[in-house]
Amino acid sequence: MAIAIVLILIVIASVLFDILAPWQATPAASNWGSIDTTLFITLIICGIFFIAITVFMAVAVMRYRHKDGVRAAYQPESKKLELWLIIVTSVGIAAMLAPGLVVYNDFIRVPKDAYELEVVAQQWQWAFRFPGQDAKLGKSDVRFIDSANPFGLDPKDPAGQDDVLVMNNEVRLPLDRPVKVLLRSKDVLHDFYVPQIRSKMDMVPGMVSYFWFTPTKTGNYEVLCAEYCGVGHYNMRGHMIVVEQDVFDQWLKGQPTFAQTLTTAAKPSRDSVLEKGRQLVEQHGCKACHSQDGTASLGPGWKGLYGRTEQLADGTRVQVDEAYLKESILDPKARLVQGYPPVMVAYTLNDDEQGAVIALIKSLGTARQDDEPSTGEASAPGEDLAAQGQRLAGSLGCLACHSVDGNKGIGPSWLGLYGKTETLADDTSVKVDEGYLKESVLHPNAKIVKGFAAVMPPFAPSDKDLNALIAFIKSKANTETDTSKAEPGKQP
Repeated sequence: MAIAIVLILIVIASVLFDILAPWQATPAASNWGSIDTTLFITLIICGIFFIAITVFMAVAVMRYRHKDGVRAAYQPESKKLELWLIIVTSVGIAAMLAPGLVVYNDFIRVPKDAYELEVVAQQWQWAFRFPGQDAKLGKSDVRFIDSANPFGLDPKDPAGQDDVLVMNNEVRLPLDRPVKVLLRSKDVLHDFYVPQIRSKMDMVPGMVSYFWFTPTKTGNYEVLCAEYCGVGHYNMRGHMIVVEQDVFDQWLKGQPTFAQTLTTAAKPSRDSVLEKGRQLVEQHGCKACHSQDGTASLGPGWKGLYGRTEQLADGTRVQVDEAYLKESILDPKARLVQGYPPVMVAYTLNDDEQGAVIALIKSLGTARQDDEPSTGEASAPGEDLAAQGQRLAGSLGCLACHSVDGNKGIGPSWLGLYGKTETLADDTSVKVDEGYLKESVLHPNAKIVKGFAAVMPPFAPSDKDLNALIAFIKSKANTETDTSKAEPGKQP
């Protein structure tokens, strides 16, 4: 009886949660409200089956519960019951599929007056292309892709000369004008997804998929990749800004055409070399792992990198000069900087392209010749051990994988970590104390926390640096309870 009551309570709680829940889908900013309707129909049908099956289970538990002296009747088959099950389930499945098929048919039936937009995906960034004055997109092919022609447009096709290229993650679209979106990937499987527009479709290498929509509300909408595409997938974001037609026209005039990019590439200068470097960084998704403003990321930051002495994973040191940077581009796993995982892929850039990227890195600042390597920086006067550890965690790249705010990263978060009991990959448990932390730094693959990959390289810091790191981790252990220590009536 208790089981039957629990089943009935589950049904009631599920229905009430759906009715009373404050979380609702964001209103559609395009013409595809029918997608929401389709999802609602699917929810209703699944809900009906869920209620019917759960109530049947409750009734069966009560009616056919064990009774002394009563034996269950053996009934090998019931053609009538099987027929009803086939009919009801077939109707339910058809009712769920039919609206989706109808909407999808409309989703790819593009109006003749639709404005074309090509979206090009590459690890881990977006690029966009609009037709020029002739209202036609030029032909493209992977054979033509290089640093001066990242879209792979045919230089001999006159229709492509006036194509407008947007080589960053932000694109604008005109309000209340149908848009045909052509989707193309240059490397792996991606997925173009704008939640408020209700648009979502895979981008398959070697294929051009498409759909259409009409923006109905001005605003800034986030573009997401909804298909895992590599370690920088989380950072593959962009923005679709819907504006009035006149604002869009003015913005579009300020974007370069394909012919203009070819002219710029043919006249090298310092500014054009730097611009070429920026374009290459955008095209190859370098910004997803290497910051240019000094913030921690998956790879070493480029601000002040050139000329600096870095400590490598094998304990040796290297000065960041042109030779080292070229080697890191062509064979990134040859000499890994300590504290960063070996996730960078090799790039086949020619000498001019390598020079442009290195020129960009140089332009972001150079280190003084007397700078110490990242693991041996002198502590500031009056700086406590935890502050030294925080600075070391940033310079060593620890914060690229370990968050200090509780968010999940590539490695365990340091917030509240010290003193906690962790479950390891072999299902044993370990208390996070100084001994465990030291072992995790020196031999990170000896004890892997369950749910995390064994990608952390070993470190060889000095005893002073190791103690500073542990002091910083300890300082984050009390963050969760700091508010409880505040005096009554005072804000913590």
